[in-house]
Amino acid sequence: MVFKTEKNMANYNNQSPDRLNRIVEGTHIEGDIKSDSNIRIDGYLKGTITVKGRLVLGPTGKIDGNISCKNADLEGKLNGTIEVDELLSLKSTAKLQGEISTNKLSIEPGAIFSGNCKMGAVLKDLPSSEENINNSNEIIKEKTA
Repeated sequence: MVFKTEKNMANYNNQSPDRLNRIVEGTHIEGDIKSDSNIRIDGYLKGTITVKGRLVLGPTGKIDGNISCKNADLEGKLNGTIEVDELLSLKSTAKLQGEISTNKLSIEPGAIFSGNCKMGAVLKDLPSSEENINNSNEIIKEKTA
């Protein structure tokens, strides 16, 4: 039996992002999950997952729904949308059907992806082609004058 002392409760309440939540194989969940730390799913989830850390979908894991996270490693099956702030890694056993929105994408040989992908950081200060031409002419004029 584990007794909850004030010291244990303080450690529990101040979870670091290095802590890992696990949904083990054989577990079926219908609903939404929100986590401030990392999570690994080896079972089945139907719903929405919002993770401030890394999401790992193990080889036996399956998700029908939407994911939003900082980083993700997929080895199992995902049917839905995934939004990743940094790096999405599809391992060789991954099967993804749906939409991807990520900054960086890594796909190993053998992974299966069917759907749409929007990748890269949002570039707000990128001038249009016409502006590039005008700026190039101005620079040339400045150099020759």
